[in-house]
Order: sequence, then C-alpha cells, then structure tokens
Amino acid sequence: MRRLAVWIATGFGIGRLPYAPATWASLAVALVLLPLASSLDPWIVGGVALLVAGLGVWSAGEAEKSLGTDAKPIVIDEVAGMLVGICGVPMGKSPLLTLTLLFVLFRFFDIAKPLGIGRSQSLPGGWGVVLDDVLAGIATNAALRVLVEWVLP
Repeated sequence: MRRLAVWIATGFGIGRLPYAPATWASLAVALVLLPLASSLDPWIVGGVALLVAGLGVWSAGEAEKSLGTDAKPIVIDEVAGMLVGICGVPMGKSPLLTLTLLFVLFRFFDIAKPLGIGRSQSLPGGWGVVLDDVLAGIATNAALRVLVEWVLP
C-alpha cells in the first residue's frame, strides 16, 4: 500500500525529476488544464481539488515514511494547490494567460509562503505537507481573480 501512496504522492513520478519537481508538477497541472480551460466547471474543479487534497494528506503522510518529512519528490500538494488556485476563476479572454498567471502566482505563494502560510507546515504528517499548498492556492485564487476581473483587458 505504501508503494501506491508514494506513486500518488510523487504525482505519478513527476516528483522524481531531478530538478525543481514542485515546479514541474505545477506546470503539468497548468498544461493539463489548458485544453479544458473553456469548460472548467467550478463545482467539478472544487470537487477534484478536495479529492486530491484528501488523497494528498493520506499519500504524503505515507510517503514521508519512505522519503522523509516533506521530501522534494512529494508533489501531490502542488496538484491540490493549483486546483484550488484556479477553482471558479474566470478564464478571461486568454485562457493561456490566465493559466500562466496561475502557475506564476502559485509558485510565488508556494515558495515565499507569505501571510502565515508557512506555519501550516508544522502540522503532523500529510496535513503539514498539503495544507500550506492549499493555503497558497487560496491566496493564488484571490490574486488571480483580481487580475483577471479588474486588471487584465
């Protein structure tokens, strides 16, 4: 069962890439969303985000037993955070631009961990791994909404 958890936690192997696995996982989510951008239903995206976050808490907690605490190969949290980041955000006139901004903003909030986001990492097991990315996704969602609805043409 732990092998399955590690496979899920590493984003089906994306987390095993040697350099910047979290960035690659975030980019993979943006690329998967691109052809779906015009038909992203916020209820479906929200449901998938909840499912991925829950699966992430379990799989990351199990994967930590083999890979170490919040190990770099664990990227399921980026998948959950990116989905939270785009949930319900209008695509605007350019879905490519919106998804690019999603990627850039999410990586910023995930790396910088402002607004107390980093404190959540002290939670035990998979909760500490996933929650900071979900919070980064919430911050991304708010910033992205402002940009798409009020700043971009």
